[in-house]
Amino acid sequence: MTVSLIATVLNEGAALERLLNSIAAQTRLPDEVVICDGGSRDDTVARLEAERRFPVRVLIEPGANISRGRNVAIAATRGDLIVCTDAGVSLEPTWLARLVEAAEAAGLGPEDKRLVAGFFAPEATTVFELAMCATVLPLHNEINPDTFLPSSRSVAFTRAGWEAAGRYPEWLDYCEDLIFDFRARAAGAFVPALDAIAHFRPRSSLRAFWRQYRLYARGDGKADLWPRRHLIRYAIYLLALPALLLGILFAPAFWIQALCTAALALGAGAYLRTPLRRLVTLWGKYGAAERLKALAWVPVIRVVGDVAKMVGYPAGRVWRRARLATQPELRWR
Repeated sequence: MTVSLIATVLNEGAALERLLNSIAAQTRLPDEVVICDGGSRDDTVARLEAERRFPVRVLIEPGANISRGRNVAIAATRGDLIVCTDAGVSLEPTWLARLVEAAEAAGLGPEDKRLVAGFFAPEATTVFELAMCATVLPLHNEINPDTFLPSSRSVAFTRAGWEAAGRYPEWLDYCEDLIFDFRARAAGAFVPALDAIAHFRPRSSLRAFWRQYRLYARGDGKADLWPRRHLIRYAIYLLALPALLLGILFAPAFWIQALCTAALALGAGAYLRTPLRRLVTLWGKYGAAERLKALAWVPVIRVVGDVAKMVGYPAGRVWRRARLATQPELRWR
């Protein structure tokens, strides 16, 4: 089985070495590497063209978003199996071998429409990043292979599978791999390869996290993803939480205040239970002071992420409503 590794990049010069070094260190090297650049203005292309440890084909597609960049790179591949990752990640040395082994064990042939689902794991280097990992990202042992939707940092598929999934949706700039996953799952079952791990750095500041989650939620709105989840979030923050706070502060009877206080405490405990459990699992190498800082960051990150989603989602819905009549591909289901 010949293997093509693809990625798309834009102004990734500072982070590209992590990816290139980890490709060079693979126990099973790809037969070709095809990378699409979306019009970088830094030294990204020069760094790619200077790579000598393995052959790299660089395709220049100015203005390409992530979906367009992936599609351009995939269209140029020659391998039986197409493996997808992202710039800025660091691949475990066995990453590619595990994906290929899973594909071969499942008997993927050229016309097979199944997707091989690898895993992605964060690499925290600061207390804030540690809290980020615990708050927004699942642990490896939390994954249910039957329902897992992989990131395109770590997936593999045939050309037939890519076509059956409708290719990556070029009308969508965020959450594009979720749409691809849903379509791929509709075309054929996923093949789990959760020991094929791509490591990535989480956002390193609250401002960067806010922007990321606002754009993710805008993508949800554009693609009509998770409307019930977003509605529940609005109901909690705009109706339930103010009602409880008003009850605590202004209710005429003590028992009503106590009931509202208990409800708020129980809700906050349920809201933070999973992130705090993950944090205890992840903080082994950190001292007491750093653990306290991480504990303090968890509720802040959770609330900021929710507010960012509530800001971003309506913008996506407005975008979708304005284009739905003239762009039938937005009805992707």
